[in-house]
Amino acid sequence: DFLFFWGAVFLVTTTLVAFLKKENKELTPAKEETKGITDTYRLLFSIIKMPAVLTFCLLILTSKVGFSAADAVTGLKLVEEGVPKEHLALLAVPMVPLQIILPLVISKYTAGPQPLNTFYKAMPFRLLLGLEFAFLVWWAPKVKHEGGFPVYYYAVVVLSYALHQVTLYSMYVAIMAFNAKVSDPLIGGTYMTLLNTVSNLGGNWPSTVALWLVDPLTVKECAGAQGHSCGTAEAAEV
Repeated sequence: DFLFFWGAVFLVTTTLVAFLKKENKELTPAKEETKGITDTYRLLFSIIKMPAVLTFCLLILTSKVGFSAADAVTGLKLVEEGVPKEHLALLAVPMVPLQIILPLVISKYTAGPQPLNTFYKAMPFRLLLGLEFAFLVWWAPKVKHEGGFPVYYYAVVVLSYALHQVTLYSMYVAIMAFNAKVSDPLIGGTYMTLLNTVSNLGGNWPSTVALWLVDPLTVKECAGAQGHSCGTAEAAEV
């Protein structure tokens, strides 16, 4: 219902913008970035060929490999260990004010001549939080009781999530600030879109690979069936 409602709102508002919003033809920009789709892709290709851009793209495509598993799998593993999905969803509510405030605070530190310094400083802490998330998953069955999980366990999870948000937004805002700083003003939109797309891809492909590797890398034991492996879903079901 939630997704259906907001999907409908999205479709209605987008349609209204398409039909009701008119371009101001009197105020044309002094220099247009591109003249069409073909020119846009030619421009993107010429940007990508620049050595500095290639190096930077390689950096942001691989920089999130170290914590992709912790980011993508922790919530699923906590649910697997018995933490109710509803409780995990509720724990996300206190994060909303933090997610609003953090970019405002962090932007003060990324506004200088070297915005990526914030990115570099946040990375080791985010990697350490990956180990802390692994500890949370390991700890879950130890503290679980008949009534569920104690309040102090949820408090530790919320605190861990809050610290994770600080490191996540420090890196996110720093990358955005750097992209905005290095983008050529004459082709700012195209340049910025390219760098942001690569940055988003750098966050998504490691998470996809991490999720895909969960089953092959999970060690399972068969209870009551000696000599059999539960490595595959079919074997585990049998």
